[in-house]
Order: sequence, then C-alpha cells, then structure tokens
Amino acid sequence: MSTPIRLGTRRSALAQAQSGHVAAALEKVIGRRVELVPITSEGDTNRASLSEIGGQGIFATRLRDALVAGECDLLVHSLKDLPTAQPDGLVVAAIPPREDARDVVITRDGTPLHELPAGSRVGTGSPRRIAQVRIRAPRAEVVDIRGNVDSRLRKVLSEELDAVILAAAGLARLSPDVELFGEALGFAEWPTAPGQGALAVETTTDAAPELRAALAALDHAETRTSVTVERAILEGLDAGCQAPMAAHAVVDGSSVRVRSVVYAPDGAQRIGLDVTEDLNGGYIRRNGSGNEADAADGADPMHAARELGLSLARRLLDHGAADLAFRELLDD
Repeated sequence: MSTPIRLGTRRSALAQAQSGHVAAALEKVIGRRVELVPITSEGDTNRASLSEIGGQGIFATRLRDALVAGECDLLVHSLKDLPTAQPDGLVVAAIPPREDARDVVITRDGTPLHELPAGSRVGTGSPRRIAQVRIRAPRAEVVDIRGNVDSRLRKVLSEELDAVILAAAGLARLSPDVELFGEALGFAEWPTAPGQGALAVETTTDAAPELRAALAALDHAETRTSVTVERAILEGLDAGCQAPMAAHAVVDGSSVRVRSVVYAPDGAQRIGLDVTEDLNGGYIRRNGSGNEADAADGADPMHAARELGLSLARRLLDHGAADLAFRELLDD
C-alpha cells in the first residue's frame, strides 16, 4: 500500500472542511490516500483583534514552517489569509474553483443591514468590514470580535449581537444548522477581500513531480487570474497605504472586470476604481516597462493579471488612497 500524502491544515472546523474537499479531489486524481495533518497557527491561539495583529500571515507562518520541515507534503490555505510575498522554496501549485466571494450579514429576523435600528450591535473583526458597516449602517454599533463561524453565530442566537458579517464561502463549506437569516451583499457596494472565497494549495518547489502534476489538475485558470489581479492590487498598496481595502475581479473570456475600493477606517471617505481590461489585447505593451522581454510576456495571462493589479494600485495611490488611513486621526 502506497504511503499517504500528508495535507497540513489549521485545526478549525472550517479549515478542516475545506482541506477535506481538496483532499478528496486530490485522491481522485492521484489515486493515493490523503490524510489531514492538523497544525495550530498563531491565529488560532492569539485572541487579539485582527486590526491590531493583522490578518495576513498569522494563519500561514506556522503551517509553512511545518511544510518546510517535512511535517506534511502540502498545505491548504484560505487565500485571503496569505501574504502577497511568496516564500522561496514554496509555490501555490493549485487554486481550485472559487466559492461565492460575497459577504453575508447574519441576523435573527432577516432585517437588512441598512435597516437595523439605531444602536444595533454588528460583529466583525475585519477593518474592511468595519469601514463598510459604518457606510451601510451608520447608526449601528460595530463590535470587534474574533472566533470561529459557530461561535459568531451563537453570539447572534444568544442576542449578544444583532448581526455578524461572515464570508459566504465559509458558510457554504460548513453548512451550519442554525435558524438564522442571511443577507448576501452585492459586490457593487460591498466588494470583498482579495482572494476571498478561494483556496490556495501550497507545496515545495522540489515536491515530487507526481504530486505537482496532480495538483496542476486541480487548478482553475479563471479563478487564478481573478485572484492574481486582486492580490496584485493589495501588493501594490501595501507599501504606501495601510487603510482597509477591497478588491474583486471577474474574468469574462479574455477580459477582466475589477472593482477595488480603499476606505478610511471610519468609513467617512473612500476611493474606488471599476474597470474592465482585455488581458490578451496588449495590456503589458501599453502599461508595462516597455522592455521587449516583458512585452513578450504579454501572452502570459498571469503576468498580465499581476501587471493590471499593480497598475490599479498605483492609480488608487495617485488618487489619495494612502491618505485615508491617517485622515481619521487628523480629524480627531
């Protein structure tokens, strides 16, 4: 009997559910058993606010250390939790088809977010969602919370909170059996985090060719293109802007539509872009470095997608995105 493939995953119910989906798909392709290896990350033990410790990296670092140390053969991450810089020796070998990337407002009675009574308590630990709530429901009180999906839902059931905001993808993967109401929020006014709803399957660059080939079969080109644009916007903003941001891209044939917004933390101001670009129509030649070697890469949709995202980040910064993080302090 062949040795099982070891898939490293966080210990949360959601992480193990989404890792289980990838494991089942990989078993079908490779014909070998895949076993889950639960790993405790910093994000699972540090209960400080995400706005204080930062969402990116706290869930991935310990898992990546385990992969490099040989404790597992591959990892499954929620892509929105991954830093944009890829460590040497590791590669995102597959991005499966993305689930619903929207956010969902969960309430006891189905009241839409913008109709919640004054003083209603809305729970979220995401700086982006906090800013968006302050725009959509300015009379509500935002409560900074952490915890898994079940614990957040219980806060609504117990009436500790009137609403919580969760990712639709997480709810779909867990299918919690609770009597609550969900309001899906549209991307036009409520774009979500770069990579939300997508999974990243990571392994080492020197992984066995059999494993790399099997993972390549799980990769979804349209999802990879979309999230590459979104994450490139985040990458381009990171150096010059600490304000909450959102980015969502949709591929339609050779073109991609991108909606990206940077928010002041208090939601008082925002700067956004909504563009459609043709990735196969010479985007690199028009907007790249002008170097012939780079222009030749215009045929590579991932190169074009990243260049588009970086270009949009520069436009956001040119329009004043970097100032939004500090404007609330100056107003005080």
